[in-house]
Amino acid sequence: MDRRKSLKAIAIGTFGTAALLDACKSEADKKVAANSSLAAGFTLDRQPEELAQYDKVIATTFFTPHELATITVLGDIIIPKDDVSGSASDAKVPEFIEFIVKDMPEHQTPMRGGLMWIDRHAFKKNGKNFKDCSKEQQIAIVDEIAYPNKAAKEVAQGVAFFSLMRNLTATGFYTSQIGVADVGYKGNQPNQWNGVPDEVMKQYGVAYTEKENKECVKYSEE
Repeated sequence: MDRRKSLKAIAIGTFGTAALLDACKSEADKKVAANSSLAAGFTLDRQPEELAQYDKVIATTFFTPHELATITVLGDIIIPKDDVSGSASDAKVPEFIEFIVKDMPEHQTPMRGGLMWIDRHAFKKNGKNFKDCSKEQQIAIVDEIAYPNKAAKEVAQGVAFFSLMRNLTATGFYTSQIGVADVGYKGNQPNQWNGVPDEVMKQYGVAYTEKENKECVKYSEE
């Protein structure tokens, strides 16, 4: 299974755009935004309450270094580096997941519990924590929990954890600069009006007047 292509197919349908109107904000709101650490790191506008929440979230650390290292290994198994783009860790997915579990605390227990489960499972099978296993041993464990319809009942907790890990990894990767480039998403692009095609004009028995051809219709060289 090509994990990257499968995840990309899911991610393409999630992109959208939002317009933020600066004119609706007061000067006080703009001053708060300018002084926030979020404003220093992002160019998009944010409401004061969003800036305050961001500053609150980044002021603390949730995952231990060991947990974050395990997340990094798992993320790069889910989205490895290839000849198109970098891996999940190249796109800073571990940092994204660290942010998300603090911003959305409901993910904290499933993630921490899942990381504990995968270490225990790896230790039972290989005598070492998951991140310290060989690449082949890591893939063998992932194969046990990556396919819910085929997984054994005794690894149900691992299946639930890996599903969450996969969802967070895909979200983090395909909302990063690397992931957007991997998808090939370019957003709205300006184009040049070349007039209604001749075959369509003939189909409806109409034609541009000389004045329209001269003043209104512009044809590109391409």
